[in-house]
Amino acid sequence: MKLDLHIHTLDDPKDALDYSAHQLLERAKQLGFGALAITLHDSVFDRAEVFADAAAMGILLIPAAEMRLEGADIILLNVTAAEIAQLKSFDDVRQLRARRGLSIFTFAPHPFFKLGGSIGERLLQEIDCFDAIELCHFHKGLFDLNRRAVKVATQFDKPLIATSDAHQLHAFGRHYTSIPRPNELTIENIFSALRSGPRRVVSPSASIVDLASMIYFFFFTHPIRIRRRQARASALESASQT
Repeated sequence: MKLDLHIHTLDDPKDALDYSAHQLLERAKQLGFGALAITLHDSVFDRAEVFADAAAMGILLIPAAEMRLEGADIILLNVTAAEIAQLKSFDDVRQLRARRGLSIFTFAPHPFFKLGGSIGERLLQEIDCFDAIELCHFHKGLFDLNRRAVKVATQFDKPLIATSDAHQLHAFGRHYTSIPRPNELTIENIFSALRSGPRRVVSPSASIVDLASMIYFFFFTHPIRIRRRQARASALESASQT
């Protein structure tokens, strides 16, 4: 069964994307995915109608968030908005994990990528905050920052998981983690399979077209959308004050 546990949609409060959660579900159904996590930045995706639609499609949607704590990103699965609102540091994550035990799952996204909030070598200091380490989708040939992630995962006996970290709908579907389909499709069974295996990671090398598309999106398309969204918000604020 295919899983993708790191995906963004237009609901994201910090990204300016152009596809909805329902469009994502339709594509996931077409591609045979069994479980997904929509990981908004610093916010839990909790739209009840989307969870209901996912269940009707036979897809388990896991409430999740991508948080930036002390300058570093962490993915938290099966959490609530109230819980992440209390997270200000990795010590807070430790306390949450102590309270919740195996009912939550955390992993380090794109840990050694050079941009954004990748945790980098600090991962070794905070390794007890993570259940797993992500294989970043952005790699080709000699340019593969996942080599360090693989070494750290081996050193600390942490599972590797592959995700799409999709910010464009066409980018979803090629990078994923696969597990045997459990007898009952529950969050607990998904987490158990991720922790104990067997699991298979699928993260093919990016094509030249993939690389060009991602670079164009992050350095041109996305910044323009962000500026337009900020301009609209500013205009609405000005209008409300008149």
